[in-house]
Amino acid sequence: MTKDLLSQAGGLREQLVAWRRWFHQHPELSFEEYGTSAFIASICREQGWEVRTGVAGTGVIALMRGGSDGDRVALRADMDALPIEEVEGRPYGSTNKGVMHACGHDAHMAMVLGAGVLLKERVQQIAGSVLLVFQPGEEKLPGGASLLIEQGALSDPAPKAILAQHATPELECGTVGLHAGPFMASADELCLTVKGRGGHAAMPHLLIDPVVIAAHLIVALQQVVSRRARPGEPTVLSFGKVVADGATNVIPGEVRIEGTLRAFDETWRNELHRLMPKMAKGLVASMGAELEFEIRKGYPVLVNDPSLTGSFRAIAERLIGPEQVLDVPQRMGAEDFAAYTQVMPGLLVRLGTGRADGVPSSGLHTSTFDVNEDALPIGSALMASWVLDQLARDRAPIG
Repeated sequence: MTKDLLSQAGGLREQLVAWRRWFHQHPELSFEEYGTSAFIASICREQGWEVRTGVAGTGVIALMRGGSDGDRVALRADMDALPIEEVEGRPYGSTNKGVMHACGHDAHMAMVLGAGVLLKERVQQIAGSVLLVFQPGEEKLPGGASLLIEQGALSDPAPKAILAQHATPELECGTVGLHAGPFMASADELCLTVKGRGGHAAMPHLLIDPVVIAAHLIVALQQVVSRRARPGEPTVLSFGKVVADGATNVIPGEVRIEGTLRAFDETWRNELHRLMPKMAKGLVASMGAELEFEIRKGYPVLVNDPSLTGSFRAIAERLIGPEQVLDVPQRMGAEDFAAYTQVMPGLLVRLGTGRADGVPSSGLHTSTFDVNEDALPIGSALMASWVLDQLARDRAPIG
């Protein structure tokens, strides 16, 4: 059955490529995916799926009922693009200036649609139902996944499991990467404002210099990571923006600092939210200034369900071969898919979309990023195989 699915998916390659290139040529930013949504809905209706639009604004959810009653599972694709100007010269390049699918979401949508086509041919083998979830706003807070959950879009009944794949250029096409348990980090945005008393730079003794205080603060906050985190607990604190609107002879009245905080444990993450403002405000106050400390809580930790990881591994080994199924390490990057894994068993798979000739592929979120389109049939077949395994009549667990 698995090899039959892969063969059939190969026959869909031309259609998958056409879908992916349409998405690539018509990218839309987070929560602005109106054309994308209409295009997806039309395809799903043509396939005979029950379609809901306007989910979390621009999202689309398509439902397929199997040949008999049973559980429900979901396949998720993200829809939004990034504010990046694509490199020139591609025949399928973006027609929306300054916007580009530079994170593989075009491929994600095409593969979920392809999985839907494969499943439609086998609907009588399915005991239960399948949701194709096309979610907006993966690249922007609050993420579309959290909005879908808050709105109850995945309830009545809720899926027993959800699967997503992510294009991964550092993995060669034809491979997949798996990691059970906590896989991708939480991501919070930090916004700090140090308020002092500005004035002439030649008379610092009359001022409260927020620039010097900000410098101490940035260094001191790193001690929360180095001194309070348990050894072996992955944690990253990085500040990427410091704004002090003074001049060579002007000390400003305030300094704004922005950064990101990443962690792999929700309890430790919440402890950081307590420790950092407390320490920072005490330090700044000791130097005579005031501090505003805002934590914009972002995506939670993405946890891959171990059981789902094991069953998917068995499916992938049968479909593409054991040597093509790789163990990959945790990633400090964050993913909106994490919201689903906090409320139901979920699995995010890294799908190899890199070149097969050993030449390094451009990374995600770059103007030269591209997808090896040979990966599209593989991804569709893997997703369809997983659904059939989860919802097969008289299912015997794999793995």
